Amino acid sequence: MLGDIPRTDDPRVLVDYRTGDDAGVYAWSGGPALVQTVDFFTPVVDDPYSYGQIAAANALSDVYAMGGEPRTALAIAALPKDGPGADVVKAIFRGGHDKLREAGVVLLGGHTVTDTEIKFGYAITGEIDPARVLTNATAREGDHLILTKALGTGIIATALKFGRATQGQIDAATESMTRLNRDAANVIRQLPAGMVSSATDITGFGLVGHAAGMAAASGVTIAIDTTALPLLEGAVALAEANTPGGNKTNAAHFGPQVRIGPNVTPAMRLVAFDPQTSGGLFLAVDPGATAHVLGKLTDAGVMTSVVGRVERSDPGGALLRLD
Repeated sequence: MLGDIPRTDDPRVLVDYRTGDDAGVYAWSGGPALVQTVDFFTPVVDDPYSYGQIAAANALSDVYAMGGEPRTALAIAALPKDGPGADVVKAIFRGGHDKLREAGVVLLGGHTVTDTEIKFGYAITGEIDPARVLTNATAREGDHLILTKALGTGIIATALKFGRATQGQIDAATESMTRLNRDAANVIRQLPAGMVSSATDITGFGLVGHAAGMAAASGVTIAIDTTALPLLEGAVALAEANTPGGNKTNAAHFGPQVRIGPNVTPAMRLVAFDPQTSGGLFLAVDPGATAHVLGKLTDAGVMTSVVGRVERSDPGGALLRLD
């Protein structure tokens, strides 16, 4: 969509849209660089307060995925002319604000427009050491791949709309989506430089889409062990009857770049393409440091799973392999 926009030649731009990364990075003459992102979406749960929390956690995640620390936020909201009621709107904004406060982020203001459907989110500005920027373009052959949240939020959110998800499944998905990626990001910043070579977060393009983006930007192929993927309760059982529209879009766009092994079940294939909201961080880690990184993340209370490895670029052009 941005292909016709002329490339900038400003040397202060360290990361922009060209690699499909999570956020942009702009360097000042001294001190930390700016890291900026924006994200908003329609409700994924029924509870307005939880929706606001999820929207904030999701927007903040892009800064965490770059190795940055979010500092300020601007709210973005689209609200129908004839509803919802003021109590619902207040709950959405309160949920988002409480999650920002949990992250130590200051809300500066925002903007609202009238639309036919509720949409809510934030533009986030953070700071980052320009020498420690994590991008999706620096994964190395041999790296191990770590995921820090379970998959299946898109499937469960779809099941919720049709009354097919249990309260336990809804609660587990909501807890995952409202959980900040802050603790994982704090661990990464404290590790020696280069121990984590590349990072992204798993959101709307699903595990397949974001992994393929890392592979393309890094010039490698990524192999995912689907038997090692962490899964939310109900993700596999609900998958075939509750496929989000975004799943089909992801499959159409990224499918030609993916080689799927014969042992991958149809349900697990759907989970791999499932669009996530406020998903986990996806980290490429020096194989000699994997145990150390896993230990530090676990000590910080972060769920961790080694889900694959980075391989030499596939001569047949596949960016991703699901085994």
